[in-house]
Amino acid sequence: MKKLLRAIALLLLVIAVAGGASLLLMDNPMKTLESMAIRHADKLPLAYVGEKIFDRHCASCHDNPAMHAPTREALAGFSKETILVALEFGKMQPMAAHLSKQERSLIAVYLAGSGGDHAAWTRDHGCTAPASSDDTRFAANWGLGEHNRRFVPADRAGMDAGNVGTLELAWSLAFPKVTDMRSQPAIIGDTLYFGDKTGKLYAIDRKSGCIRAHTEVLSGIRSAITVADLGDGTRLLVFADSMASIYAMDPVTLEKVWQQDARLFDTSVLTGSISYHDGRLFVPVSSYEAAAAGSASHVCCHAHGGVIALRAADGDKLWTWHATPEATLQGTDGGGREMYGPSGASVWSTPTIDARRNRIYIGTGQNLSHPTTDTSDAVIALDMDSGELVWRFQATAQDAWNAACLNDGPNCPENAGGDFDFGASIILAELSDGRELLLAGQKSGDVWALDPDPVGGDGEVVWTTRVSHAAIGPNRARTTTNGGVHWGMSVSGDRLFVAAADPERDRPGYIPKPGLQALNLADGEILWRYDAQRGCELDEANRLGIGLENMRSSQQQDLQGQYRCSFYYGLSAATTATPDLVFSGGLDGRLRAFDAASGGILWETNTAVPVEADNRVNGHGGAIDVDGQTIADGWLYVQSGYSMFGQLPGNVLLAYRVRP
Repeated sequence: MKKLLRAIALLLLVIAVAGGASLLLMDNPMKTLESMAIRHADKLPLAYVGEKIFDRHCASCHDNPAMHAPTREALAGFSKETILVALEFGKMQPMAAHLSKQERSLIAVYLAGSGGDHAAWTRDHGCTAPASSDDTRFAANWGLGEHNRRFVPADRAGMDAGNVGTLELAWSLAFPKVTDMRSQPAIIGDTLYFGDKTGKLYAIDRKSGCIRAHTEVLSGIRSAITVADLGDGTRLLVFADSMASIYAMDPVTLEKVWQQDARLFDTSVLTGSISYHDGRLFVPVSSYEAAAAGSASHVCCHAHGGVIALRAADGDKLWTWHATPEATLQGTDGGGREMYGPSGASVWSTPTIDARRNRIYIGTGQNLSHPTTDTSDAVIALDMDSGELVWRFQATAQDAWNAACLNDGPNCPENAGGDFDFGASIILAELSDGRELLLAGQKSGDVWALDPDPVGGDGEVVWTTRVSHAAIGPNRARTTTNGGVHWGMSVSGDRLFVAAADPERDRPGYIPKPGLQALNLADGEILWRYDAQRGCELDEANRLGIGLENMRSSQQQDLQGQYRCSFYYGLSAATTATPDLVFSGGLDGRLRAFDAASGGILWETNTAVPVEADNRVNGHGGAIDVDGQTIADGWLYVQSGYSMFGQLPGNVLLAYRVRP
């Protein structure tokens, strides 16, 4: 094994010298070598090395039928990201804890690449792009336009309250080795750019579903596809993969223009999407250390969130904002284990651009360990040029929590908080009288309206409204419900549309209240509310654990029973609005179009069903989570399937159109 690793190091050194890099001048040569390995993965025997690591550390169980562990062949049916999740903080975490992150990644590369040609369908389903094409930017970023409002104007939507009821399925695609659909596509003219969990990027004819071009990056495409139009006429497709690499691709050839490593720590990951403005990209950095800390062997906690600004033309770093100071040793616990802090305050959401004030706005998550900081569970305003903090608003102080609190593990902080992130992107909205508000949805179930020009540095609340019952009192230790506002809200006119997840949990004082509500922008008054219902009789055996707890459970779930009646049925995914419609997808796979004025349901479909996909790959819909729907000139594009925390898995992209 050491000889293999030396061979890889030698290959990396050759690449570095050939590329003109001087490792001796680097602050962190090893990290530089790792970044080069990711950039030049196609030149390195990564799968071969991963196989040898698997043989040494995993084969005794997985090659032994008596252990009833999945075989190599069975594991080859999963994507690299799925395998990594299981190794990093899922069911396999205890068994893989002694391996380095690099070794776990190599195992995932080996297993996911050993299952045959899973892109063969693209050859039979291919087509040629037309010589000329419409250049309309229907969906160019996570926020579907400026200020993360997730609003599609009438002239781009092509659908309204009068014709939305005629939506019908036009085509579908199913993707091999995929159980989670999360990368919101970009739509330019008649081309839809889509990334899947195996790391494949597709250019799809959005009206027929055929594949015009495709390519592959090292790991699963995790963020939305962002379109960056540079001042010199260059256009780039920008996205992040599950290993915190940023890619800029040519939209015509799908060739890589540049690649940048966005890790602040080994556990860094990109959960929110990338924002673009005036030649610069703003990258939100989160961390999965909140999950890794659930392992008793993990030394907690070092990682924190942040924002990185990149030059869009070449990916060079311009500045970095760190959400907390560097973690230092805080002492030891009763068992003599070292404890580090401050940590956490991940940036889960997509930065919001405020060009007039030259600022960006982000929301942050909880601290992972003590001491807590005033930048956790907060809305943060940063100077766009320097990355310096302008002001902060902290909604929930003293919120230190990690996954160890789910089972009273040693890494759970004393007086643990409620895990009340700002996961949804901040919205910059304008009232009819010209005033502006910042709108922030929190996992506590609260929505906050803030003045973007506060006096002083602490932020100013204009109004606040509770839309769900996720927060359950002052003693919140080990009481996270995975409820409240998750991925994104939307604005249309004078209304804010807020989805709440609120799963059923047995917690004192907690009454789940999942659904969709419309709030008055001016004062936060709830104008109408839709209460989500399960609508079926749930088998007690299909009740699931809490989030990460469920991921680690060895209990075999009755998947067909879950499809018949899902434990989860709340509304977690981002909403999408037009002048008179709002779309909201459910964790049970149901997608609804609501009348924006009254809240009445105008159209509904169940996506959590088997799908005879047009590309002849086995398809099944599942939970609708993370990204919202994209709309383009009478067409509605929906991703169905998300199994991260026990929700319904699925692998389909569905295209609906208004009946001619």
